Amino acid sequence: MVAAQETTLQGLLEGAKQYQVPLYQRPYSWTKVQLARLWDDVRKLAEDRTHNPEATHFIGSLVLAPSPTNGPAGLAQYLVVDGQQRLTSLTILLCAIRDHWAARGEDRRRARLDQQFLTNPFEDGPRRWKLVPTQADRGAYVACVESTPLPKDAVPVTVAYDYFAKQLADLPNTDGEAEGRLDVEHIESAVITGLALVSVTAQARDNVYRIFESLNNTGLLLTQGDLLRNYLFMRLPTRGETVYQGLWLPLQKSLTAANLELLFWLDLVHRDSRVKQSDIYAAQQTRLERLRSEEEIEAEVRRFSRLGALLRIILNPAEEQDPAVRQRLERLSAWSTTTIYPLLLHLLDRRQQDTASSEQIASAMRYVESFFVRRLLIGRATANINRILLSVVTEMDRTLPVDQAVHAYLSAGRKYYANDESIRSAVRSIPFYLNGRPHQRHLVLRWLEESYGTKEPVVLDGLTIEHVLPQTPTAEWRQMLAADLKPDENFDDVYEALVHSLGNLTLTGYNSELGNGPFSLKRAALAKSGVRLNQEIATQERWSRPEIHARADKLAEKIVSLWPGPTEQAAGQAEFAWDLMNKALAELPAGSWTTYGDIAALIGTAPMPVGVRLANHPAPNAHRVLQVDGVLAGNFRWLDPNRTDDPRDVLRAEGVRFDDNGRADQTQRMRTEELAQLAGITSEDLPERLPRQRSGQQVDYPARFLEQVITLQGAAVATATQVVLEAWTAMGGTLLYGTRGETSCFLMARERHHELGDMWPAAIYPSGKFEVVFQHLSVRTPFDDVALREELRQRLNELPGVEIAAAKLAMRPGFPLTVLADTEAREALLDHLRWFYDQAQTPASDELVID
Repeated sequence: MVAAQETTLQGLLEGAKQYQVPLYQRPYSWTKVQLARLWDDVRKLAEDRTHNPEATHFIGSLVLAPSPTNGPAGLAQYLVVDGQQRLTSLTILLCAIRDHWAARGEDRRRARLDQQFLTNPFEDGPRRWKLVPTQADRGAYVACVESTPLPKDAVPVTVAYDYFAKQLADLPNTDGEAEGRLDVEHIESAVITGLALVSVTAQARDNVYRIFESLNNTGLLLTQGDLLRNYLFMRLPTRGETVYQGLWLPLQKSLTAANLELLFWLDLVHRDSRVKQSDIYAAQQTRLERLRSEEEIEAEVRRFSRLGALLRIILNPAEEQDPAVRQRLERLSAWSTTTIYPLLLHLLDRRQQDTASSEQIASAMRYVESFFVRRLLIGRATANINRILLSVVTEMDRTLPVDQAVHAYLSAGRKYYANDESIRSAVRSIPFYLNGRPHQRHLVLRWLEESYGTKEPVVLDGLTIEHVLPQTPTAEWRQMLAADLKPDENFDDVYEALVHSLGNLTLTGYNSELGNGPFSLKRAALAKSGVRLNQEIATQERWSRPEIHARADKLAEKIVSLWPGPTEQAAGQAEFAWDLMNKALAELPAGSWTTYGDIAALIGTAPMPVGVRLANHPAPNAHRVLQVDGVLAGNFRWLDPNRTDDPRDVLRAEGVRFDDNGRADQTQRMRTEELAQLAGITSEDLPERLPRQRSGQQVDYPARFLEQVITLQGAAVATATQVVLEAWTAMGGTLLYGTRGETSCFLMARERHHELGDMWPAAIYPSGKFEVVFQHLSVRTPFDDVALREELRQRLNELPGVEIAAAKLAMRPGFPLTVLADTEAREALLDHLRWFYDQAQTPASDELVID
């Protein structure tokens, strides 16, 4: 049974009372946002009370429970079940008011606040304070109450005190001290007697934690980690203080709140790989309910503390003592796949429990690294990866040494742990540059370079991936490649099969300078490089298919020696990724088409096997696959023998345009890179906030962007681009720049703090593309309305030289930067960007306006 009554801060604090914040509460965490809201309420109330002294303002409820330590008489102690953030803030404000009076020699006012509302003057020790916060806040709070120096660190208690002290100091004081004092008097009165609260007090027999849990189980106020901590200490009525000080507080200091929650999830995944991160509290509570004694709960906290120390090593590999284990942890950390954490925690725990050695767990991690690298190389970086990794601990053979068990598990079944033969084939044919995440591709090249063991190593952090055969081939490159074509081959198919393959890629700091330049220029620059990968390329007289394949073969041999393959018992994988082809074709929108060569480049084969496959096996939208010149293959047949309609008529009905010679419109063609987008194997580039620069690393990204545009596109295009950027910022937009080798520029219509989230219509790349990000816009209000995206497409298609197919309305198409050099086209583009900016500032409906 609970009792509720309306009261004031005076009613709560006067008399011999103390309010204790239980261990299971989270620390004080109000920021200036909440503090400013409270101050505005107080100040407005104080102004109202100058006209109406009886005015009050309701600021919420306070849920209390009698302390188990209460005696029949003396100090009345209560546990603060809910409302401690509000109560703590109000008492800090009283401290600031008291110190305001003290600084002006108002000793009586200072003493009144101290003795009536902040302390119990006839009590000693911890019983002296009216409010006793959690241990994490106690030092700073007590310093605030006792007027001793506050911590220098910007802890929340200090931030709150400084904020209120500044607000009091800034109150109007035009006629001398008297008027200033009058203002503070009104503030003090408003706080003590004007703020109304509802005090809800539970009875001694009520389950306090259950009340607390019911108030917070929505997750809006507390995280799942907070709730679990609260639950644990509710179960420790006599041992709580000791366990908190000895085990929990060190754990809480060593991990962030997010990582503490991660720890609780990892602990669950060790038992059941299906547990979701949204179910942490419920699942842990169900498990812990079976424990009966405080000793058992304490043992769980001790186990969490031990696992937390191991998680800290995973998150900070530099703290690992064994060099081999440290190297593997650093590499897996750089790969940035958090679903590997359950296995890593298990491996470190096995070592701590003396059931595995450092050598064995380093070996196990090497197999995992190899698994990642080999999957990336064959174009299967993401296929079922989360399910596989989360199941390692629960499904691997516990009778084997741990490294052998991990190796055997990753090798069994259809997990795409590629064998040596598959690697040799894939390195030649798979579009490495279109697979996985950009930083993972960079890591593979970096690790290959590091494997040379150069005595004078090059700093690789600032290097970017360079296409030697460029992504935009010039006439000179076309001529070089054409010299190696067979009679039945065409340039487009061969080029698509080579340009993104590993054999054509390297690392360089001269990406923008090399650009689309001829091989003679690139060769000279690469010869000066300290990177061994570049020096090998520079030994070649030319750079075409034979040289690219030869380099691919050499890299493949290095790869199979660096990263061990699966066990001999590993199940065989499909020869080609037909499922990936089917996925891309299934997403191929009406009104578009692609070629056998584009698909072949995507999955790492040749056009002929693709044609044979489509002729003999069902595949979605197979009629949308044409020859490179846009004509129907001469031997095309529907798989359904009863179907006799002309595929070209079907394509026309879907929106594909054909010329008088029966060739499909090339602007509606989906090339390899776009097929990769459709298949979901290449991720959308996102605008990066400019990072904090380290000493000696100052980079002027806007200047670097413009320099790259000048180098790659010429002065006229660079000037036109600069005009567009200046006009965009003049209309209210902002600019963000990428921090990779090619410095991209994003036209931001909304920043991340906007109530509807960030949004940008386009990204500009110095290599020559004005990219329109329909894919990004499709999930951003108001352009999640397809009609608005279609209007944007039609507006852009009014520009000379621009024709974006309707089928690309969910992708990231673009047009050449050279379009901007045309004055009329540039002015028209600015009109369309101004229209976009205005649309971006207007919510789609009133329902989206946040108060």
